[in-house]
Amino acid sequence: MDLKVELATNGELKKKPTDPLNLPFGSVFTDHMLIMEYSGGEWQQLRIEPYHSLELDPSAMVLHYGQGIFEGMKAYRSDNQIYLFRPDMNLKRLNASAERMVIPTVDAERVLEAIRELLRIEREWIPEEKGTSLYMRPTIIATEPKLGVRPAHEYFFYVILSPAGPYFKEGFNPISVMVSEKYVRAVRGGVGHAKTMGNYAASLRANKESSKAGFSQTLYLDALERKNIEECGTMNVFVHFEDELATPPLNGTILPGITRDSVIQLAREWGFEVSERPIPIQEIVEGIETGHVLEVFGTGTAAIIAPIGVIGYAGEKYKIGDGDVGDLSRRLFDEITGLQHGLVEDRHGWVEKIT
Repeated sequence: MDLKVELATNGELKKKPTDPLNLPFGSVFTDHMLIMEYSGGEWQQLRIEPYHSLELDPSAMVLHYGQGIFEGMKAYRSDNQIYLFRPDMNLKRLNASAERMVIPTVDAERVLEAIRELLRIEREWIPEEKGTSLYMRPTIIATEPKLGVRPAHEYFFYVILSPAGPYFKEGFNPISVMVSEKYVRAVRGGVGHAKTMGNYAASLRANKESSKAGFSQTLYLDALERKNIEECGTMNVFVHFEDELATPPLNGTILPGITRDSVIQLAREWGFEVSERPIPIQEIVEGIETGHVLEVFGTGTAAIIAPIGVIGYAGEKYKIGDGDVGDLSRRLFDEITGLQHGLVEDRHGWVEKIT
């Protein structure tokens, strides 16, 4: 593979965290990064270099027009073996985001092989404690120095790594979400299905108001009718009814989550009736009141499975069941985290072991 490697000197190496179980997310970064430039109509050589700051021209197009995308991946370590969970899906989604944002796609297998080498170099940065991981952030930004609304001609691709502690600091417990009646996340025909930077900046106001009201996250409704639930912005959402497990369909307004896809496959194999359909918030509220809704949970790379115990809507708080973790949520969490750490038999070919 065409990969240039420059290792950090002993004097440049950072001190590794001594307590990964209490490590704030995205606060510490490893010694090396993977980078690649796009110029002259093609991607150039992949390089592993010591972690360093980026230098951008003030007129770099990403700073003015938001032409940038990213991914969220994780590596796990168990018995000194490194595991990846469906990394091909992450790079497939990266390229889908690139196509929507008119960014040149990358050679997924070439990039994945370079990521494998980066992980081999940074092996000792991957914590082994239960619930921990090494978070990976592949990113592409438009770097051409030009003011003008058009696709850039120059881009910068990079991957940085950050050791992460457990998502649930107080254990695997339910969170609360507030349904936003004022703000929407995306509309059909927009960029809701792309993992692009502007989507997350646009969510900050709603999240601030949800937090002020005492909720963990914001649950968005569809932009046209303000009727059906969509996603939380950082998580896809599932509703476990008495006779069905339902999740909103991929209609261009929500991110096609990899954990979401895994949950759908696993639940169907376990005999659940799984539907990808519009889910009115009123159906959920009435289902909670009648007991027809058994549990609600979010799915995503960071949390894996995030049980939702309380939904705030129209000035009321609706507690789901007894407010505790549901049986299906716990089963899915145990199965997927077991797969990710090489502790559960991989019947789907989802897990890759790096030696």
